[in-house]
Amino acid sequence: MGHSAASKDSATLTDFLRLLQLRRSMILLILSLVVITTVAVTAFLPKWYLATAKIRVEKPEGEVKLFQAQSSSSYDPYFLQDQFKIMQSEKILYPVIANLKLNTVLAPALDSASPLPDAITYNYLLAKMLRVESQRSSSLIEINVYSEDPQLGATIANEVARVYSDDRIALATSGQREGFAKLRDELNSQEQVVSRQRDVVEKLRKDLNISGVDLNAHYSDMEIETLRQMQNSLITLSVEAIGRKTRWERFQNIPFEERVSLVNTELIPDVNIQNLLQTYLLADQTVTKLKARLGEAHPDLISAVENRAKIREQLDSQLRGYEHALEIAYKEAESRVSELKRQLSQAKVDQILSARDRMRPFEEAAQKLEDETKLLTTLKLTLRQREIDFQVPKRTIEILNTAEPARHPSRPSWPLNIAFALLFGTILGVGVAVLLEYFDTSFRNVADVETRLKLPVLGVIPYHRTPLDEDGDPAETEPFRVLHTNLNLALKPGQPASLVLFSAGPGEGKSTTLFRLVRVMAAGGERVLLIDSDVRRPTQHRLADRPREPGLSEVMLNRQSLDSVIQKDVTPGLDFIPSGNVPGFTLGLLHLNRLKELIVSLRGRYDKIVFDSPPIIGVSDASVLASAVDGAILLIQHRRNPQSMVVRAQQIVDGLKTTLLGVVLNQVPNNSGDDYGYYTSNYSYYSDDHGKRRRSSAKSKPAGGKAEEKLDL
Repeated sequence: MGHSAASKDSATLTDFLRLLQLRRSMILLILSLVVITTVAVTAFLPKWYLATAKIRVEKPEGEVKLFQAQSSSSYDPYFLQDQFKIMQSEKILYPVIANLKLNTVLAPALDSASPLPDAITYNYLLAKMLRVESQRSSSLIEINVYSEDPQLGATIANEVARVYSDDRIALATSGQREGFAKLRDELNSQEQVVSRQRDVVEKLRKDLNISGVDLNAHYSDMEIETLRQMQNSLITLSVEAIGRKTRWERFQNIPFEERVSLVNTELIPDVNIQNLLQTYLLADQTVTKLKARLGEAHPDLISAVENRAKIREQLDSQLRGYEHALEIAYKEAESRVSELKRQLSQAKVDQILSARDRMRPFEEAAQKLEDETKLLTTLKLTLRQREIDFQVPKRTIEILNTAEPARHPSRPSWPLNIAFALLFGTILGVGVAVLLEYFDTSFRNVADVETRLKLPVLGVIPYHRTPLDEDGDPAETEPFRVLHTNLNLALKPGQPASLVLFSAGPGEGKSTTLFRLVRVMAAGGERVLLIDSDVRRPTQHRLADRPREPGLSEVMLNRQSLDSVIQKDVTPGLDFIPSGNVPGFTLGLLHLNRLKELIVSLRGRYDKIVFDSPPIIGVSDASVLASAVDGAILLIQHRRNPQSMVVRAQQIVDGLKTTLLGVVLNQVPNNSGDDYGYYTSNYSYYSDDHGKRRRSSAKSKPAGGKAEEKLDL
């Protein structure tokens, strides 16, 4: 069972290769046309030059926090994808357009006499000129610009790199500058608080007349120690409240659409939001890929867009929740500060009511001054530390090279276009060949003929470009000997037979095949009479190199006797009756009895009476001939007419009650199938030695023999 399947696969591949060989001329023609067209189109396409600027982009270390250390940077593919979009955004390209006056420079490319609007220039840059690419797992980004002017392409690439670099540096330092401004505001405010508190302490000193009291003195009284602890806690909570308020205000001032870019920084360290952002970026990548392959109304693209929108809604909701959480945390811190102040005020009241009422206000004022001074010192140290960090170079972008004008165009690419033309031409040629084979309804092999027509194949005649001579290569006449033998086996032995060779349509090589067949019959020792009954378009008189008239038409009209039109010994054993030359004459039913009488009178004189017939479909003469003879032979030219046409011809003969002896396949190429190959290869194989002898004898023929040979053709 496995062997059978393997044989089938092998046969299928063999048939495919044979099909390619059979249609190779058409395949080569299609391939040549595609290649020539590609070469012509490539030659006339505009030349585009490529200029490339390379930059290295690193993720920034993070925003400046008042009371938190900065984190270190790491490779982030999602960050690089964001940078691709930023480089191609209006934020970067609009300044490039303005700086290089591309509205005017690119106007001729769009057949515009006036400067283009920014939007049209921007879209043209993205669609035709700018390509941003990056190597896998690398922070290097290539800014590729295609242009018909090499210098313009290099200028645009360098300008995009410069504008993007300036934007990145400004963005990297904007957060720090905002942090510095906020920190300085808090520092100025704290200095004013310390100054006012110092004035309060000095006033109490004068009022209580305690100028000699040390402001830094500490008292061991339990109540004073408790107040001091509460005051320290108040300071800590106040600092925390300031930090929370700062973070909330900064986050609140950031536009809502720009908050997504802060998720991977320390300003939004929430893990859930970071995971949701990665999910959104993956969904956005999916939409981008589908847009490149699918239409806007494709269900997969619509589903992907809706999924991305849902994820974005969840992400926006999480960001709103995070903002609300910052506000709640800030308000909670302020509430704790307010409560602690209230408790501290109550404790102070209780202390004032104690025995030490006189000194307690001064001590409290002095302690508050000390606390506010400590907070002021902390703010100064923090500001100084951030200023030092800001002065240290932290460039997250580096321009690695300057784009240079290209010397040779990169598009169109001759090697790529030629390779594509060869590939496409080959696929197209093979596809057309397979398609033609699929829709070809003609008979393809002997098995198809015998299965469909239920008739034996009497002979297979190979394809020859020029008429062949029976005295030439025996392999060329052997198919007709095989046909003669099979025909004699199909007939009743020892009885004369009248035969007609017909075809379904014209131009199938019927007359030439019949002429060669009767010559082989005569050479085999039979007395043969060839009658050219195709009176409309006679051919046999030219093949025999004999006169056309008088002939069959004159006999049918009783203008000539039968013996007067018989041309003796066209070849030894072969006589010939031409068609005659009576204008407008055709064989009809009126001539049927006369034709039968003619055949009866000739039976005793010849072993075979063979008629050359016109096509049976569309011409009535063939039906009349088939009604008069003993048997008919159907000739089918390989891959010429559809099977339905041949079947119709068979049905016409069957309706006339004429015996259809078999089928002759004509003009069969040597490479058209295994069953055909058996015939053609065997002809050559079994006739090789004999062919050598015939060719050597042909060389020794006299000049007259050559003339006779030419006459036979």
